Amino acid sequence: MSEITIANPDALGKPLGQYSQIARVKASELLFIAGQVATDSSGKVVGADDFDAQCRQVFSNIEAALKSQGASFANVVEFTTYLVHSQDIAKFMAYRLREFPRLFPRGAYPPNTLLIVDRLVQELFLIEVKTAAAL
Repeated sequence: MSEITIANPDALGKPLGQYSQIARVKASELLFIAGQVATDSSGKVVGADDFDAQCRQVFSNIEAALKSQGASFANVVEFTTYLVHSQDIAKFMAYRLREFPRLFPRGAYPPNTLLIVDRLVQELFLIEVKTAAAL
C-alpha cells in the first residue's frame, strides 16, 4: 500500500490556487513539487519585471520545499520549466550556467523539459519550475 503525504510548508507560503505544494509518495519514495513561481513565503511576488530575480526566488522555493522533506538538490531527478517569453531562454541558460554548478556540485544536472507558454497563473510571473525528486 502506498503512503501519500500532501504538504504545504510554511516556508513556501499559501498556494495560489487549488493545489498543494508537495506530494510525497512512498513506493520507491518519490517527491513531486508543484511548479514554483517567484513568490516569497508571504505570497508576495518577487522581481516583477526581473527575470533573474524570479529565477533566484523560484530555485529558493524549490530548495525550501526539498529541505522541508529532508532532501536537497542532490535528490532532484527532473525539472519542467515554463517560460512566458522565448526571449528569456538565453537568460535562463545563463542562470543555469552560473548557478547550477553551486546547486549540483558533482556536475550531474537533472533532466529538464523547457516549455514556452502563453502565460502563468498571474501575468507578473515570467518563469515556473516543477520538480520531481527521489528520496
